Amino acid sequence: MKKALLVIDMQNDFITGVLGNNECRAVVPQVVKRVQEAIEEGTDLIFSQDTHQEDYLSTQEGRKLPIPHCIQNTDGWEIIPELAETAAQKGIVFTKETFGSTTIAEYVKAHNYDEVELIGVCTDICVISNAMIIKAFVPELEISVKESCCAGVTPQSHQTAIEAMKACQINIL
Repeated sequence: MKKALLVIDMQNDFITGVLGNNECRAVVPQVVKRVQEAIEEGTDLIFSQDTHQEDYLSTQEGRKLPIPHCIQNTDGWEIIPELAETAAQKGIVFTKETFGSTTIAEYVKAHNYDEVELIGVCTDICVISNAMIIKAFVPELEISVKESCCAGVTPQSHQTAIEAMKACQINIL
């Protein structure tokens, strides 16, 4: 079976930076462990990197979430130190300008994976967006989200996203 692990937005600004929270910090060890397991399993690694520019506050997202974050080439934009070397050496990294990425979905579709698992942050924004886009692009693909390796803006919004993904036939592990 050909598998991919998508590591969503494990970036400094979401863990220890301007949008970081205790829940996101708490999942770092589980995410690192899952990435190491995936390497041992021979699973392909795909990382996403939320990427904004200096004009972020003039974008629709910036007007609705007026907290500059993940500005390209800043420390907050970088993948967390615990995963940076792995992403650079063993994974493929996609930048994305918004919550979900059709580019990642197209890549997944083109590589004919049998299974894709998503982990990372934030469950209620970028994890769910990418899971749903991939589901739309490849409806017969087995898509899973490992709940213990995800965190949301709040515990309640994380759980709401988990329930929404279950309703859309995304496996919750």
